[in-house]
Amino acid sequence: MNEILQFVSRHGYVVILVWAFAEQAGMPVPALPLLLCAGALAGMGRMNLFAAASVAVLGALASDGLWYTLGRRRGIRVLKMLCRISLEPDSCVRNTQGVFARYGARSLMVAKFVPGLGAAAPPLAGVVRMPLHRFILFDFLGASLWAWTYLSIGYIFSDQLEDVAMRGGRIGGTLLVLIASACAAFLIWKFARRQRFLRSLRLDRITPEELRTKMDQGEQVVVVDLRHPMSIEADPELIPGAIWIDPETIGAHSSELPRDRDIILYCACPTEATSARAALLLKNHGIQRVRPLVGGLDSWRELGYPIVTVEDSGLRTLATLAAVAAPSATVRGSSTCPGPSGTK
Repeated sequence: MNEILQFVSRHGYVVILVWAFAEQAGMPVPALPLLLCAGALAGMGRMNLFAAASVAVLGALASDGLWYTLGRRRGIRVLKMLCRISLEPDSCVRNTQGVFARYGARSLMVAKFVPGLGAAAPPLAGVVRMPLHRFILFDFLGASLWAWTYLSIGYIFSDQLEDVAMRGGRIGGTLLVLIASACAAFLIWKFARRQRFLRSLRLDRITPEELRTKMDQGEQVVVVDLRHPMSIEADPELIPGAIWIDPETIGAHSSELPRDRDIILYCACPTEATSARAALLLKNHGIQRVRPLVGGLDSWRELGYPIVTVEDSGLRTLATLAAVAAPSATVRGSSTCPGPSGTK
């Protein structure tokens, strides 16, 4: 802590600006210790509290504005890219969308206090095309709340933090080793946990090429879109004949799914995590002919296979599965590829 205090005191407001920008850009450089130290320095009379808060907010807003712009221009792909570098890539996309769908612009006010959400909320605001003035207002409120909270804590407890810094200076290198060891242990634990999770999801998957062959041969398959409604709103395209099911309730509706044909699941998560989870759940309910689609909708689309738009096809749900009719949607890329049998 003593070294951080000296570093902040020496480099002043520039380091707060750069650090806040870097953290909100998604880099693994937590700004919390820096803001606490800046607040403590303000309490000691060595830094202006309002100036520190201003540059912290400015740095956060600059980074968030960049992500918002990328979200508007590049769509949901930006969020996927950001989530791939997070510690929880498999839940990042869906969790972020769930919070944002529930609270909307208000989620920006607390996003910086929630691990993973702080970096993902601004591009998602761009993806859903939140009005710029509304984004700036709520993001400014959130950045101000974030900066002032930690700066105020540092300011109020400046004497205690200074004492901790002095004691830390006496311990010296031992304290740094302990902190580094704790961080390394945390990362190793997260990595091991993720590997166990991935091993549990190693199911028989189907490639887009295999699915296209089945559909071209007229084989009866049920294609299920498991994406969050926000993903569908941002990317309103489907595999022809696909139905939508909420993965949170798919187990409760397992009895409504057929046992006599292949069920193909796709989602928007890295490593098809949501699809794999849903497949495991359905297998536990006695449905054995279920397979996640490798690469999801993106891989299907990259191969130039036909897709339909939600506007043209409507968003079919599980309730339509019993109606036997050929899909009447306008198909982009082909007009001959049949959709899954058993959908309307």
